[in-house]
Amino acid sequence: MNKKAFGWELVLDLYECDLDVMLSKEKLTEYIDKLCKIIKMKKYGKTLLEYFGLQKSQTKGYSLLQFVETSSITGHFSEHWRISYINIFSCKPFDQQKAKDFTKKFFNAKKVKSRFIVR
Repeated sequence: MNKKAFGWELVLDLYECDLDVMLSKEKLTEYIDKLCKIIKMKKYGKTLLEYFGLQKSQTKGYSLLQFVETSSITGHFSEHWRISYINIFSCKPFDQQKAKDFTKKFFNAKKVKSRFIVR
C-alpha cells in the first residue's frame, strides 16, 4: 500500500541545559515565538505555559503547549535533571535540522538526542 505521510515529528532530549532559560517563563515564550518563525509555523492561540509537579524535585518545572495551524509543539523541562524535552509535530514539512540547531543553542544544551519520525 502506497501511503502519503500524515505528518513529521521531531523529538528532542536536551541535556545540561541553562537553568536560567528553563526557569524563565519569558525565555520559554521567546523560544516558541522564534522557533515558529524559523520553521515557518503559524501559532494558533497563546502559548500554554505552566509550572507544576512540585511534590517531587525531579518532576517540578515548566511544561508548555503551543498549537500551530498544522499541529503542535510541546515541551517539558526538568530543572532537577537540567533536561528539556521538546516535541515538534506538524502535518506540514519543516526543516528538522534548523529546529534542532536553534533549540540546542537556545537552551545552551551540552548534548542533544534527537529522533525524527514520519507518521
